[in-house]
Amino acid sequence: MTTVKKKTIRCAIYTRKSCEEGLEQDFNSLDAQREACESYIKSQQHEGWVTVEKQYNDGGFSGGNLERPALKQLFEDIEAGNVDTVVVYKIDRLTRSLMDFSKIVELFDKHSVTFVSITQQFNTTTSMGRLTLNILLSFAQFEREVTAERIRDKKAASAKKGMWTSGKAPIGYELKDKKLIINEERAKTVRIIFDKYLEFQAIKPLKEYLDTNGLKTVNDKYFSKGNLYHILNNKIYLGLIIHKDNVYNGEHEAIIDNETFDRAQALLSKNRVYHKCYEKSKNPSLLAGKLFDDTGNYMSPSHSNKNNRNYRYYVSQAILQFRRNEADALSKIPAGEIEKFVVDEIGNFIFGRHNIQKYIENFDVHKQKDILEALNNLKINVKDKLDNTLVRIILNKVILYKEKVDIIICQNQIINTLEAVTYGTPLPEEKKGEVENPIIITKTVQIMQVNFKGGIIIVSEHNQPDNNVNPQLVKALAKSHYWNHILYTGEAKNSIDIQKMEGLKDNTYVQDILRLKFLASDITEAILNGTQPLDLSIQKLFTIRTLDWREQRKLLF
Repeated sequence: MTTVKKKTIRCAIYTRKSCEEGLEQDFNSLDAQREACESYIKSQQHEGWVTVEKQYNDGGFSGGNLERPALKQLFEDIEAGNVDTVVVYKIDRLTRSLMDFSKIVELFDKHSVTFVSITQQFNTTTSMGRLTLNILLSFAQFEREVTAERIRDKKAASAKKGMWTSGKAPIGYELKDKKLIINEERAKTVRIIFDKYLEFQAIKPLKEYLDTNGLKTVNDKYFSKGNLYHILNNKIYLGLIIHKDNVYNGEHEAIIDNETFDRAQALLSKNRVYHKCYEKSKNPSLLAGKLFDDTGNYMSPSHSNKNNRNYRYYVSQAILQFRRNEADALSKIPAGEIEKFVVDEIGNFIFGRHNIQKYIENFDVHKQKDILEALNNLKINVKDKLDNTLVRIILNKVILYKEKVDIIICQNQIINTLEAVTYGTPLPEEKKGEVENPIIITKTVQIMQVNFKGGIIIVSEHNQPDNNVNPQLVKALAKSHYWNHILYTGEAKNSIDIQKMEGLKDNTYVQDILRLKFLASDITEAILNGTQPLDLSIQKLFTIRTLDWREQRKLLF
């Protein structure tokens, strides 16, 4: 009969005694703990347990923390793979803190090390021991959460009293007895930052001015743009304390007056939107940070240049990060198409008087009247097309599906924006992340791919006209895109190859079809939608020789 050899379990014994009294004796408490642990290990020899020769004894060290030399050495040997099981006389020899105990167990689990307390029948090599461990860890988690709640409650209560609770003092202040006191020399720098920002109207010249004049941070470093944005947005300088979304009067004095701060916020808001979505910028991206595909992937602004023309797109991060298997079928879309669609739909909603009326019905009659009049004037001034600045503020996110688009706007942002427009106050800042009181505008759409390189058009439900689709014209367009595709991929080298592949006698027909790829996008869209002129025939399409879209429209429409 063959005997199965047991796996050797290397057991490290850890001992600890809080005070040094009695340690000088020949046989002390540490020796007693170790002897008892060795006896237990011998009783488990049939399971392959052996005692490692190295001793881990902490004499005169508290169990309230992990700052013990022998314990640290034990951890190092565990990480080096030299220990399989840790044996102690009682759990409190290892630690008296549940939070520390959970950290120790995490280390043990990471390196597949078990734990035994010989006097408490606590052994993680057994199912009962693991159950006990889970109970203890649950209490440790409870202790951590209760402690965190107490800290949060204390900070909230302190903030309500106007007390500073955030650690290091912001530039312009210093901490004395846990209170913010103005440092006049540094406060001058803060005032200069606000004044010069309002004078220069931009961050870049402000930074250049500060660098040239040697104005630096508390750490003697030049201000970064991020530093400056943070200072200009910080309500601490108004004498306020911010805790989460709540604002309280602080114990400290203000450095900046309300008028200066409000002017700076208005300018920041204007510049922020300008840089992100101004229509005449080099690569405007109105939906930057707000457009997602239906699998939750953020769609990033992208662009390409061809024949001195700039083409803008939004592309799924799943594609950009080479996670193509996570990409939705609609992972790339022309920027102009989706931006126009979103602006039009938000405009339709905002300028629908009945839509807004129900959100302001609790206001007093005079305020309701003011807002509705201001809304009507805004509609006349912008000719039903909302300014991009307002769109960015109101819009939370856009989720793009194959057959619909969800436009999520924020009710609170709409009301705050309308109040700002009505009474001439600064516009609210954009909200990031999820918002309270979202309004979801769902629009059924028809999203058509019109070429093999990802060109797409969007036809919304309320723009779809009576169907007059000409199958011959649509088939010609489909052939054009397919034949151009096989030329692009090298499957066919020229029109002669296509003629042979299709078994055609006339190469002129192939060339005529290939040219249809270069039709103006609105002509292509009209043919696909069935809104082309009734007299538009395939022969008439073939007469188009110009690449100028304006000339094409004159000839066909």
